[in-house]
Amino acid sequence: MHNAQQVTAPALPEEEPGADLWWRRPFRTFQTNLREIDVGLDVERVLDYLQDFGADAWLLSVGGIISGYPTDLDFQNRNPGLAQRSSGDLVGDAIAAAHARGVRVLARMDFSKVDRRVAEEHPDWCFVDAAGQRQVYNSLVSMCPSGPYYQEKVFEILAEVLARYEVDGFFFNWLTYGEVDYAKRYRGVCHCASCVERFAEFAPGEALPEKPRSPTYLTWKRFTAAMLDDWVARARAFIASRRPEAPLIMGDTADIVFYEANNAVDRPLWHHLCSEHVSAAKTSSPATPVLVNAAAFVDMPYRLAGEEPHAYRQYLVQAIARGAYPSIYIMGTPDLIRYECLEGAREIIRFHRDHQDVYAHHRPAARTALVRPDALKIAGEAAANSRAEYEGLWAGLVERHIPFDVLAEERIADVGSDGLGRYRLIVLPDLGRIADAAAAVLDAFVAGGGRILATGSSGLDGGTCQLEAFGVLRRSAVLDTRELTWSAHLVPDPAPDGTPGYPVALLGAYHLLVPVAEAETGMTRLSTAPYGPPEKCYGHQELAQPGWISHRFGSGATTIMPWTVGRGYRTLGISAYRDLFVEQALRLLGEDLDVETDLPEQVEVIVGRSAAGYLVHLRNLSGAGVQKFGTPLPIAPARLSVRLSQEQPVRARALVAGRDLAVELASDRASVELPALQLFEAIVFQ
Repeated sequence: MHNAQQVTAPALPEEEPGADLWWRRPFRTFQTNLREIDVGLDVERVLDYLQDFGADAWLLSVGGIISGYPTDLDFQNRNPGLAQRSSGDLVGDAIAAAHARGVRVLARMDFSKVDRRVAEEHPDWCFVDAAGQRQVYNSLVSMCPSGPYYQEKVFEILAEVLARYEVDGFFFNWLTYGEVDYAKRYRGVCHCASCVERFAEFAPGEALPEKPRSPTYLTWKRFTAAMLDDWVARARAFIASRRPEAPLIMGDTADIVFYEANNAVDRPLWHHLCSEHVSAAKTSSPATPVLVNAAAFVDMPYRLAGEEPHAYRQYLVQAIARGAYPSIYIMGTPDLIRYECLEGAREIIRFHRDHQDVYAHHRPAARTALVRPDALKIAGEAAANSRAEYEGLWAGLVERHIPFDVLAEERIADVGSDGLGRYRLIVLPDLGRIADAAAAVLDAFVAGGGRILATGSSGLDGGTCQLEAFGVLRRSAVLDTRELTWSAHLVPDPAPDGTPGYPVALLGAYHLLVPVAEAETGMTRLSTAPYGPPEKCYGHQELAQPGWISHRFGSGATTIMPWTVGRGYRTLGISAYRDLFVEQALRLLGEDLDVETDLPEQVEVIVGRSAAGYLVHLRNLSGAGVQKFGTPLPIAPARLSVRLSQEQPVRARALVAGRDLAVELASDRASVELPALQLFEAIVFQ
């Protein structure tokens, strides 16, 4: 057991610009993704359902491909079913009825496609592949974000909607350079005239790629990310100039960051994906709201088939535990398509509603940050290996109850050493070369008293170590092929009583580093040797090559484990990998752990601060399987302790159990006996 971090009063953003805007306070959304035939819906009946569910915002299909209002723009088609309505205007009816009940209406817009007529009239608006072919699906033609439709005409649609309706916000669907269509067929990189011209400006002299294996594909991905960020910022400013109280729900440059939690056929399940996206957004910009829209169906081709109820509830628990606003996403209207997963979801949405004061001004509060590799830096097998390292370290931190926030690699320099100052430990998972600005920020972080635990190739560029804090003179060799690592091992340090450590397999890569003289080293690499037949399986030699290097730098410290310990855990699931890494993390953290607990490893601990106090969420993962979430097992008894900033009375309340917890104070620690844990628990220390 280790000491926990101090619980300090939450820093409430009362002075932030726009803090009084409605969307700065917690809300819950219900999206009805309307089909063309649903335009005659009964708005009062839908609102009855939404409010009973616990939602107070309605994400409604408004315009783009088909308009739910009588548009006057010839490049936007009116829904022919509007004639069924006495008003001829679904959007007007919905907003009037919703506002009468105090429900907000958010406009869902989809500008990704137009019909053939519009495409024929404006061929320069269209996506075209390297062969000059348009992307056509179900008679709709895909639009390119670089072209005049997005860059000019979309703003005419927004102006029309804003002039007619008091919408409470906007969301733009499928805002992407769509390389894959609804049938999941790869359609290539757009080669329209606008893309050719703009890419040439972005990357002079580089050829426009055709597919992911093209040499300039990563440059293209960076180009499209920059284009979309710029477009979203323009759209946000356009909306704000006409209706400042209406947020744009989109990417990092929008008012509210959007993430869709969903499943997909043939996609491996990562049980923490929703939590990852929310945490990365909140770590980079704690005051910016995040909305998680959880799809109630299992995949786009199967929109009538509901998601597994246990998985669906996990999406929502991840969202609220990390500080996001939860949202439900269905096809059609609630009375037309039945989704089994909605009943359990209703309980969580109502829970958030009933405790929205607790979730106001929610901020991440962990003292450890795990860096997520930049997806636009490397591709192919190298990217997969980096991701495996990251996921392996994630699992180890969760199972050993070290709460952490997710820090996007590409945002390190933006956050800066001051922004990182609230962390005591930053974990770098096999990142390879990092940006020079990020390396400088990390060195400053350590010099000021922070600690870094790095694995694999993090901060290594050729033979050079980028971080002075690591205490590494150079990298003299890389062992990253099967021929060089097959049958190689590492031997942990002996236990305090002298008991030798058990060897672990060297899986992945090992980097031979030359440390400075004052650095401390540990573990030992064993050389490769024959591994078959068994009669010849001997000859491993201890080498003067360490499994970890520690170094004091300024007021802080670092440890680099120059091998892929996380990939070993992610691939083999052997707890020795996890424990070797976690013990180094605990050594670096010392007194700065967030919590102590005797909960089993199947429970994730997430910490935050809000207007109510210090929040601890416990997420029961006992039902997690290889490609599923099943029924979680009840867990009890267990204890949890946090450390107080000073000895004082403290109140603790378990929100799911609905009762106060007896608090035991000992010196600067507060401990509670936990109620039986089902799906999740939220405990607020006040």
